[in-house]
Amino acid sequence: MTAVIIAVWLLVLLVGGRMFSQLNDLGTNDRVQFLPNSAESTQVNEVQNDFREQGFTYAVAVFAFDEPLDDHAAPLIERAVQRVGAIDGVFIFNATPLIVAEDRLAAEMVIPLDSAGELDESVAGLRAGLQTAVPEAAAVYITGPAGFAADIIAAFSGIDGLLLLVALGAVFLILVVVYRSPLLPVIVLSTSLAALCGSVIVVSGLARSGAILLAGQTQGILLILVVGATTNYALLYISRYIEELRRRESKWEATWAALKRSWQPILASGLTVIVALMVLLVSQLDSNRTLGPIASIGIVFALLASFTMLPALLLWAGRRAFWPRKVAAFSGRAVVEDDVLAGDSVWARLARLIAGRHRVVWVVTALVLVVMSLGLTQLRADGSPSSEYVMGESQARDGLAVIAEHYPAGAGTPAVVIVDTERMLVATEAILAVPGVDSVRIATLGGPAPITAAGIQPFAAGAGIPPAPLVVDDQILLEVTLTDAADTPAAEETVRELRGALDDVGKDLLVGGQTAIDVDANAAAIVDRTLIVPLVLLCVFGLLVLLLRSVVAPLLVVGSVALSYAAALGVSAIVFNVVFGFGGADPTVPLFAFVFLIALGVDYNIFLMTRAREESLLHGAREGVLRSLVFTGGVITSAGIVLAATFAALGILPLLFLAQIAFIVAFGVLLDTFVVRTLLVPALAYDLGARTWWPSALSRRDAPQPAPEVAERVSV
Repeated sequence: MTAVIIAVWLLVLLVGGRMFSQLNDLGTNDRVQFLPNSAESTQVNEVQNDFREQGFTYAVAVFAFDEPLDDHAAPLIERAVQRVGAIDGVFIFNATPLIVAEDRLAAEMVIPLDSAGELDESVAGLRAGLQTAVPEAAAVYITGPAGFAADIIAAFSGIDGLLLLVALGAVFLILVVVYRSPLLPVIVLSTSLAALCGSVIVVSGLARSGAILLAGQTQGILLILVVGATTNYALLYISRYIEELRRRESKWEATWAALKRSWQPILASGLTVIVALMVLLVSQLDSNRTLGPIASIGIVFALLASFTMLPALLLWAGRRAFWPRKVAAFSGRAVVEDDVLAGDSVWARLARLIAGRHRVVWVVTALVLVVMSLGLTQLRADGSPSSEYVMGESQARDGLAVIAEHYPAGAGTPAVVIVDTERMLVATEAILAVPGVDSVRIATLGGPAPITAAGIQPFAAGAGIPPAPLVVDDQILLEVTLTDAADTPAAEETVRELRGALDDVGKDLLVGGQTAIDVDANAAAIVDRTLIVPLVLLCVFGLLVLLLRSVVAPLLVVGSVALSYAAALGVSAIVFNVVFGFGGADPTVPLFAFVFLIALGVDYNIFLMTRAREESLLHGAREGVLRSLVFTGGVITSAGIVLAATFAALGILPLLFLAQIAFIVAFGVLLDTFVVRTLLVPALAYDLGARTWWPSALSRRDAPQPAPEVAERVSV
């Protein structure tokens, strides 16, 4: 049976490993696809497709010049652009006319690209072609939707290789230091990789079938979560396995005993994470909603691998897994643990400190966490500029800066208004009266043309006749150029005022575009955060009540972990603002960090409190929690360091969203490991004594109860 289990998981490794890199191709980073159908910008995007050819995205080509262009330069540049050789996915002949800035030091044009093609390669080819075609330009930038999409694709290109290597490398080094064995870390990481590959097989199949929408960042989160969770479960099982190997000569008996004594806390920990993740299904944003089942699939495979592959590998290796350390059985005598609190280990000394000054410990610890939480007043999580989404070098961001210097800052990324022909001029007048609006253009067969309250204007002032508008189902499309850059708070406020002004013209008038997408996405994310946070706390509390058969202990655990999260987020807010200088955070950052920290933080407290309940049956409530601290201290600390390291690995990707989550979760896990689980929870539980387990029968036991059938254990 052992060989069969190992063979099945090796097959999963082989198949899943081949499919892992394909997740990049199945993901999308288009924010409008994650918005609810009721969002105004979503409705505009659907109508907007009728005004343009399907399957296209758009690049804004920006040319910067050292000397002002003369009156004849524009047509010459346009002809030079038209002579650019064929580039896969680029429709150069469908480009708009060149728009020269008033200072004549910059020019821009919009070029359609195939949205189903290799955008990063198309953008790179277009940039190179334009630089060659227009050598007089000091610099050429590709910005707009296609430019930012190319930057994001480049940032995600290493997610399936470098991230995995960094995460596994960090875990391997930590495990070598903890266990001082070369083979055991290999067994643990093989189990983690098998769980990851199993989840990849299922997630890829669901994404290909269209059952789920895979966001670009989901792959990185799935990788880190599965590797970290599987390693945590493995460490808990290994600690029990070592205990049983010291009690028994037979490695099979030790395996079976370790499984019997570890399956409940491991399963409870996994279910806690799954329940917390599945609460995301009530989210308005598809990017949040799909993360729930995807990450839950990963946790299911983490549990399966921890209950099957890991015990099978350790059964095969036996005591050799810990080489060069020796894990010998105590032959012919029982292992006595009555003196564990009198030992010289760090955890024994800490237990004695808590026993002597428990109230001082938990009061001071709680006050420190409260002070750290005050940093929440500095948290800016109402949205960050999309130009800052990619950290480091960004051609698209540089192009936006050039546009802002020479044009109205919102040029190239206008707001979009859909209105019927009858109210076209009334709507235009209302739009132009809104502060923050620079100009309005209307979609025509010849391209966007200026429009005022007096009517459609010629393409060039004073020249020619006004073109006819492009009409689809008696509707026309207006492009509204804002005075502020499209991804700034000022532009978002202008869009809100624009919607208010158009409501006076007609409630059915819709405002969309990139800025409106950001407004709607941020609003939906804030609603999600407000709804999901209390639901997660309620669900986790309910699970803990069932597991610990108590009301007080779950309140203690959930309250302490929530306080730990607030402290981690408060410190992170100050670090983001002062140290890193971030412009803000996406509203989903605190939400994702909350789900991970609450679920994973509760994991460690489950390990602690389930052991405390077990020990309390034999030694009384107060001594039971101290003994639990001694027995679980080493394994939980190791697990916390491993999990923090794996989440910190997300920071190697140059994406602001993932970098912020990486810092919050890594810092929060360490805070929970070294402060909450080590000091706050044990000290509070010791102070409460048997009341910790109210209303169960254990809350009425003040003295130890004998249990002759229960074998004694030793710590790792």
